[in-house]
Amino acid sequence: MSTELEDNKQKLREELEKLKHEYKVELPKIISAAREYGDLKENAEYHAARERQSFVKARISQLIEQLNILNDLNIAEIPEDRIGYGSTVKVVDIDTDDEISFTFVSANEINPSEGKISVSSPIGMAMQNKSVGDQVAVVVPAGKRTYLIKNIITIHGNEFSYEG
Repeated sequence: MSTELEDNKQKLREELEKLKHEYKVELPKIISAAREYGDLKENAEYHAARERQSFVKARISQLIEQLNILNDLNIAEIPEDRIGYGSTVKVVDIDTDDEISFTFVSANEINPSEGKISVSSPIGMAMQNKSVGDQVAVVVPAGKRTYLIKNIITIHGNEFSYEG
């Protein structure tokens, strides 16, 4: 199994455990102490702790959902020679000659500033199962773009390049 996938799972598990501890141990103490200050209507500490508690609860749910998705992912079903989950891809925009690199991740792992885009995004869906040398037309908010796939590194660590 891919070490990158296992590393992602481990990071999620660590964040999940930390947040569970905060939710079950630390925040109840803070809320209890804030209640002792009296009137809850104007108690900033109490309201901040309750707001944090809501955020932590929502984040715990997100992390559990993301872990479930990653646990259900069968690495053996991901192509070893074509684009799929975990692939890092380098493409060239046919019209502008701009080179773009990105990695296909699950919806909860998206981070455009790191080049991580969702496999369910328009680009991700258009490029699924494509190979180096393929041209792919994608409709994005800026209009229709045509990309030439120059390089693929799959989640399995296999690298394929197009020199044409």
